[in-house]
Amino acid sequence: METKRAQRKTGTALALATLQLSACLGGAPVEPNLGEADLRVLFVGNSLTSANGLPLMVQTIAEAAGHTFAALEITANNSSLEDHWYSGVAQYIRDLEPDVVVMQQGPSSLPESQVHLRQWTATLDAVVKEVGGRSALFMVWPEDARRFTAFDDVRQSYSDAAEAVDGIFIPAGEAWREMWELDPAAPLYGFDGFHPSYLGSVVAALTIYRMLFDETVTGLPPALSPTTAGLPTVVLEPDEATRAQQAVEAAVEQWGRR
Repeated sequence: METKRAQRKTGTALALATLQLSACLGGAPVEPNLGEADLRVLFVGNSLTSANGLPLMVQTIAEAAGHTFAALEITANNSSLEDHWYSGVAQYIRDLEPDVVVMQQGPSSLPESQVHLRQWTATLDAVVKEVGGRSALFMVWPEDARRFTAFDDVRQSYSDAAEAVDGIFIPAGEAWREMWELDPAAPLYGFDGFHPSYLGSVVAALTIYRMLFDETVTGLPPALSPTTAGLPTVVLEPDEATRAQQAVEAAVEQWGRR
């Protein structure tokens, strides 16, 4: 078993590699730089954020809706916000000066996990505010085995953490639940019953876009094409896209906080 110190060292390397790869969209690694855009966002999280290229999906949606959007991610498997803190994320925030830092860790549904999420959200938020940015909490979801028992606790945990720092609450997990209300068979979980499927990531990406830009996703086309070369096209079946948009709007209306 790795020691905590070894885990943090590994996490640092993974985070830097991910950041550099996101920055260059598949080219040679470059010095991380968010550049100029309508909105400049740093994603800090783990594989629930990196799965299916979620930050790039958000960028595609923003560009398809007529915005410029700069996104970088610092992600490492199984990492919490505490792990990112000890891996040096504060310096990246200071160097990049993002408008928004979207934070995410595990479901954080247990009482001690809720305390942990609030504590480390506040720690990172102090640096975010230092550079004039704002924190956003990306509510994820519990594993499929706890689908019917833990969603409320996950929402409460992330909502409380956002409220404590006057941040943005992104109810992506609640958008999943709304999607199941419309289509109980919607395949939002991936093969392992925890990480998102492609559809699950698209619903989350639409929710993030909806909260960051405060613009409805209703009426967006089922195929969303970016203006930046190298970004993915985000495509759903027409009926599926309509349900996803309805789910996002319902979740944001009830739970979203800006």
